[in-house]
Amino acid sequence: MSLDANLKNQLKAYLERVTQPVELVASLDDGAKSKELRELLQEIAALSDRVSFVERDEAGVRKPSFSVNRPGENIGIRFAAIPMGHEFTSLVLALLQVGGHPIKFEPEVVEQIRNLDGEYLFETYMSLSCQNCPDVVQALNAMAVINPRIRNVVIDGALFQDEVEQRQIMAVPTVYLNGEVFGQGRSSVEEILAKLDSGAAARKAAQLDAKDAFDVLVVGGGPAGAAAAVYAARKGIRTGVVAERFGGQVLDTMAIENFISVPHTEGPRFAAALEEHVKSYDVDIMNLQRVVALEEGDGLLSVKLESGAELRSRSVILATGARWREINVPGEREYRNHGVAYCPHCDGPLFKGKRVAVIGGGNSGVEAAIDLAGVVGHVTLIEFGEALRADAVLQRKLYSLPNVEVILHAQTTEIVGDGQKVNGLVYTDRKSGESRKVELAGVFIQIGLVPNSEWLKGTLNLSKHGEIEVDTRGATSLPGVFAAGDVTTVPYKQIIIAAGEGAKAALGAFDYLIRQPAAGEAEVTA
Repeated sequence: MSLDANLKNQLKAYLERVTQPVELVASLDDGAKSKELRELLQEIAALSDRVSFVERDEAGVRKPSFSVNRPGENIGIRFAAIPMGHEFTSLVLALLQVGGHPIKFEPEVVEQIRNLDGEYLFETYMSLSCQNCPDVVQALNAMAVINPRIRNVVIDGALFQDEVEQRQIMAVPTVYLNGEVFGQGRSSVEEILAKLDSGAAARKAAQLDAKDAFDVLVVGGGPAGAAAAVYAARKGIRTGVVAERFGGQVLDTMAIENFISVPHTEGPRFAAALEEHVKSYDVDIMNLQRVVALEEGDGLLSVKLESGAELRSRSVILATGARWREINVPGEREYRNHGVAYCPHCDGPLFKGKRVAVIGGGNSGVEAAIDLAGVVGHVTLIEFGEALRADAVLQRKLYSLPNVEVILHAQTTEIVGDGQKVNGLVYTDRKSGESRKVELAGVFIQIGLVPNSEWLKGTLNLSKHGEIEVDTRGATSLPGVFAAGDVTTVPYKQIIIAAGEGAKAALGAFDYLIRQPAAGEAEVTA
C-alpha cells in the first residue's frame, strides 16, 4: 500500500525527531496482506536514514507482522496488523519512542512501570476503525519501551479472524496477559498499572485523603466538568476535579461536527483537548477515582471515594454525565462483549459478513445501522414504536440500503446464545402478540442514555428519571452543591450545552462562595 503525499510529509517531519536507529523487522508470507505490509514498511524506512527495514522469517510469530526495535535489542513491540486508520498514530508513536523520543508519562508513572516485576506478554486485539483501541495500544507499547520485561503484540482482529473466532473475541479492544483475558474496552496507562500493581490503589487513596480542602471540587471530567474547572480556576480559587475517567462519554463518540467553531473532530481527540485545557490552569486532577457518596460536614462538603479516601470542599459541582441505557432483558449482561455491544464503530468490524441487530430507531440507532451495513452481512433494526424517530435524511439513507430490514412495533424480550456468544434475539410483535426469533451474531443497543446519579439518591432532589434538579444558576437542593451537563434536568443532551452549563455552574459556585462568611466571622443578619 502507499501513503498519500500529505501523510508521507507529516510522517517524515515526525521521524526527524528520532535520535536512535530503529529497525522494522517483518515476518511475512506469500499472501496479499504481507505484500501490502512490506510496501508500507519499505515506504516508511525510505523517509528517514535512522529507520531501516529488515525481512526475517521468525518462528512462532504471526504472519504478517513486524516488530519495532533498536538494532541488537528486543523492545517488545509487535504489530500483527497493517496499522492504518486509528492505529497509524500508534505506529508513529512506537517509531518515535523506540527511536529515543521522550514518553509523555508523569515521572512517577514511568518509575512505577520500571519497577514492575515479572514477565508480561500482552496480546491486544483491536480493529482499525476503533477509536477506543489506540489508547490501550499506545499505553502498552510505551510500557514495553520502558520495561524490557513487558511485551505487547497488537493484533488486527479483521486480519486474524480465525484467532478471533477461536478466542471468542466479540469486542475491541480485548487484551490478554500471559494467555488469560486481562481487560476489555478503553484503558489508560494508570488503569492498567492499577491492575498490575496491587498496592497502587491504597497508596493513591492515602495521598488523596491527605489533601487540603478545595474551594470548588468538580465531580466528573466530561465537557461540563472540564468547563466548570476552567471557569473556577480562572477565579483564582483552589479547584479540583475528581473523575472516574477524564473525558467521560465523549471518549466513546466517533465524530463531533456540531461544536461551534470546530467543524469536525473525534471524541478521544476532543477529550484530550479538554484535559489539556484544564491542565493549563492550576487544577488538581484526580483521575480514575469513583465517587460513592456526598455528605455535609462541619462547614465543608465531603466527597467519599470507592477507594476509601475522602475529599473535602467548600462547594461541589456534580458533572457525572450519563451512560448507555440498557434494555434490561435476559441475556444482555450475560453476553456483553460476547455479541452484545454498544459501540458500532469499535466492534462492527468483528461482525464482518455476519448478521446483526440494532435496537433503537432514534438518530443513534439509525446511524449505527447505516454504519454497520457497510461492514456486516445484514442489519435488522428493531424499533418499539410505530415509526422510526430519526431525522428524515437518516431514514432515507437507511431505507436505501439493500442489506437492512426495519421491524416496527417490536419489543425485544431476550438475547439468546450458546453459553459463549450471542446467536439470536427474541422479540414480541406488539400488534399480533406473536413471539419471533431472529438468528444473528451480534446485537447493538442504541436506546439513549441514563444519568449517573444513583449514588445521590436521598442526598438531593432528583427527577423521576434520575436527573439532578437544578435552578437557573445550576444550584441543586443542597446548599453549596451545583450540577451541570447530562446528569441534570437541563434539556437537550449536547456537548456544547454541557460545556455552557459547566461554566454557569462554576460561576454560580463562585457567587455562592463569595457570599459565605469568612472563617471565624459571624454571619451578618439584617
